Amino acid sequence: MSSTGDKVKGMANEAVGNVKQGVGKATDNTKLQVEGKVQEKKGEAQQAVGKAKDAVKKAVDKS
Repeated sequence: MSSTGDKVKGMANEAVGNVKQGVGKATDNTKLQVEGKVQEKKGEAQQAVGKAKDAVKKAVDKS
């Protein structure tokens, strides 16, 4: 997957995770809150992968 694809997918997962957490809090559903937190962290990791790919590509392009 491209760096842009990783970042976009990461942002989407982070957003869905935040929504799940909010719904979980509103409905007092601990399981949904935890699922949301896990999905948010997954999204953050995907974005980090995308940024790392960008950094590698820039370093390779400079050499």
